[in-house]
Amino acid sequence: MTATTGADAAAHTAKMARVKAARDRMTAQRQGEKGLIIVHTGTGKGKSSAGFGMIFRAIAHGMNCAVVQFIKGARDTGERRLIEAHFPQLCRFHTMGEGFTWETQDKARDIAAARAGWDKAKDLIRDPTIRMVLLDEINIALRYDYLDLAEVLAFLRDEKPPMTHVVLTGRNAKPELIEIADLVTEMTLVKHPFRSGIKAQAGVEY
Repeated sequence: MTATTGADAAAHTAKMARVKAARDRMTAQRQGEKGLIIVHTGTGKGKSSAGFGMIFRAIAHGMNCAVVQFIKGARDTGERRLIEAHFPQLCRFHTMGEGFTWETQDKARDIAAARAGWDKAKDLIRDPTIRMVLLDEINIALRYDYLDLAEVLAFLRDEKPPMTHVVLTGRNAKPELIEIADLVTEMTLVKHPFRSGIKAQAGVEY
């Protein structure tokens, strides 16, 4: 480990002062607020986890929020258990899917479930008391054309209240959705234990 000299410390202090001044200028120039359209997509793990992280952050600020799960069925998850047990007054939780498409093997049922989920989502987003709505795995429903993409885009563009945040998760987000979003994060798969024979585990996957 190299020892820090007085000159090194002074140079570092001066550099950090310049960085802080630049950051302060950027912050001062960005004072606007708006309800964001947020997309978490990509092949890597963490899309739903990131969405729920935002929901828990909203709950911590005392903000009313809601979750609509489009694909995942009635499987018990840590997020749902925590929200329903401790924060039902702040977060409404609706699991509308019946499981992954390879489990149901019934396209008509999948479409009906996705449609019901979208109808519920629209009601929640329109509610002026709700500040954030998580549409978990809606990108999967859009990918398989269970929902009409043009309708979803038009609703988000024209009917979403100005200060409501909407978070949409799932791989293969449509380019048109990415285009209208304010914040897009793509999770990249580097390694996953499932490929090494490790099953989904409580606390990590659900």
